[in-house]
Amino acid sequence: MNRLTHFKKGLALLLALFMVLSLAACQPTTTEAPAAPVDESVDALFQAGTYTATVDGHNGDLTVEVTVTADEIVSIETTDHKESAGITDLVFERIPAAILSQQNLAVDAVSGATVTSDALISAIINALEQAGADIAALQSGAGSAAATGEAVSYDADVVVIGGGGAGLAAAVTAHQNGASVIIIEKMPRLGGNTILSGGAFNAVDPGRQEAQGIEDSIDKHFQQTFDGGDQVGNPELVRVLVENAYPAIEWLESLGMKFNDEVFTVLGGLWPRAHKPSTPLGTGFIDTYSNYINAHDGIEVLLDTEATELIVENGRVTGVIAKHFNDDVTLNASKGVVMASGGFGVNSEMRDRFNEDWPALTNLKSTNHPGATGDGLVMAEAIGASLIGMKDIQLLPLGDPNSGSLSGNIEQGVENRIFVNKEGNRFVDEGARRDVMTLALMEQTDSYLYVVLDSTNYPDPETQKNNFNETINELIDQGRAFKGDTLEELAAAINVDPASLVQAVESFNEAVEKGGPDEFGRTLFDRKIEQAPFYAGPRVPTVHHTMGGIEINTLAQVLDTDGNVIPGFYAAGEVTGGIHGANRLGGNALADIAVFGRIAGENVANEQ
Repeated sequence: MNRLTHFKKGLALLLALFMVLSLAACQPTTTEAPAAPVDESVDALFQAGTYTATVDGHNGDLTVEVTVTADEIVSIETTDHKESAGITDLVFERIPAAILSQQNLAVDAVSGATVTSDALISAIINALEQAGADIAALQSGAGSAAATGEAVSYDADVVVIGGGGAGLAAAVTAHQNGASVIIIEKMPRLGGNTILSGGAFNAVDPGRQEAQGIEDSIDKHFQQTFDGGDQVGNPELVRVLVENAYPAIEWLESLGMKFNDEVFTVLGGLWPRAHKPSTPLGTGFIDTYSNYINAHDGIEVLLDTEATELIVENGRVTGVIAKHFNDDVTLNASKGVVMASGGFGVNSEMRDRFNEDWPALTNLKSTNHPGATGDGLVMAEAIGASLIGMKDIQLLPLGDPNSGSLSGNIEQGVENRIFVNKEGNRFVDEGARRDVMTLALMEQTDSYLYVVLDSTNYPDPETQKNNFNETINELIDQGRAFKGDTLEELAAAINVDPASLVQAVESFNEAVEKGGPDEFGRTLFDRKIEQAPFYAGPRVPTVHHTMGGIEINTLAQVLDTDGNVIPGFYAAGEVTGGIHGANRLGGNALADIAVFGRIAGENVANEQ
């Protein structure tokens, strides 16, 4: 190839490049500005990340972990807590789920677990504050749509109002007798007062008692129950209770429930015949019934469903009107309705209206769950049912000073502990009736006592638990119990006179040696208080049980004000009256609800 050829090719390439550049120059030009840095804080709801917060719960520290993006709450995890299992489970399910679903903090506490609910919400707020959230805006719930309800109807052979121990016993028994059953419970969980109880169940039990050298009889149980209620109770109902208490234990065991091998004396029980479940609190009863319900068709539970009215047709109770959130619910019962809605222990207005025997109860706390408001009594009275014994309200001397609840009580049994007042002195027979002990406590400084016992009750303070599933070390850490390596150290810890406390324990120990009765008339003793370390727990009066209620006969049929049976209407548990009289023995309530729950369930199923 010669130089001329190279020159021509080079010229052609230059011309082509010139044309391309010329064409490009004729096109309009655009210039893209560099991307500005994104300021996520302008519209972001949160600073993305995971945040942890710890607050005080009902039983100790409660810790949550909250994860957020710039505009969304992604997850809420409770990583640690000491709240009561079963009682508070729904708190940790419902509240996080509601917040995640709504993406705001406009959520309600779970009924029956307000303290834990408030603690959980507080911890979540704390974590979101760390993320830079506008808490006020989140709490306003702006943008949440108002829910609308609908009319819903259910049909069954039997409808039971109340998902506590009595209602569940009735429901299971009715189902075992061939009936289809619907249980309605206004709270978000089953359990009522039963699940909060210490679990003590009185029954004459020769097998367990004879092995412990305890003499007992059904007649003794009858007489103690009848006399312990000032002979006000219906003796026919008392007889049914004591004769059917142990068969109810056997029935529960047949359903899978387990009780400890030894019986004990519960506070105000007067005799060692109380059976303690092998699981904490009253969870064993509720778990046993729930397991049966879950394993069988034809028995259904409706939670968050509040009965408001009984349906009566031609003088017969045929169903219930209820509310489920915004829904209007009608429940038709072809065979009948069992009322098992509990007493009115937390209804201060009703307590004040019926109270005749106690100082003002208006400001007193209660051991009861929040649903014990007397609704069933109002509904029953509206259709002519007879209410009896309404003035008979039981107080306990052993309420938690802050909550009024049973929890935190350090005693393991009656025989091995004493009560002292703020001066360090004993003041009552600690094995007496509950009303006797409470009245004596009300005469002490600030109506305040300390339960005092020794380490034989807690041989391993890290694992040995009280009747409410709490170890003594947990209670000490929470400031709910106190410890001393000597009685003088314990006196200093609880700020009582050491000489008085030492004298109180020494006089008790002398009575143990002699066998009593001691100066207060106490006869129930077992061991001396002498093994260090020593423990004390503060307690106050609290409303515990309402003995009055709907009048029933031995078949658990409801009676009207003329003494006639109201067809299709049965009742069981604390909503009834006439069994315990003016004072209930400790340990008799759980026997009552099982015995009469079973009777109501059997008879409504068979239309007796």
